[in-house]
Amino acid sequence: MKAVVQRVASASVTVEGEEVSRIGPGMLVLLGVADGDGPAEAAKMARKLLGLRIFPDDEGRMSEDLADREILCVSQFTLLGDTSKGNRPSFVSAARPEVAEPLYLEVCERTGAAHGVFGAHMEVEMSGDGPVTVVIEV
Repeated sequence: MKAVVQRVASASVTVEGEEVSRIGPGMLVLLGVADGDGPAEAAKMARKLLGLRIFPDDEGRMSEDLADREILCVSQFTLLGDTSKGNRPSFVSAARPEVAEPLYLEVCERTGAAHGVFGAHMEVEMSGDGPVTVVIEV
């Protein structure tokens, strides 16, 4: 399982012209589920996200966790794209949708995240804060 986490002032997801999720300050999480991932990886990813200390303390150091901020989690199988054999990504390491969707939703549930629509074409907007971007793999 792989996540790209961005610290945001706000973020939203729109599907077919309708906004389906919006958050204020917090984290935008782009989440890819790999072939072989299971409930243990979903639980570990959720713990990592909830404990990630990327927010500034009173002195400006990144040492605070999520606290009362929000998470917007968007499924993104393209994070598992492999371009080692050319310029067109191969997605053979991504989990099949019937496996990936329940694990994605489990991460969302465990973190209390707002989320997009699995498998849909989504427009994701965000106002970055920092910028701060972190990649997590479990």
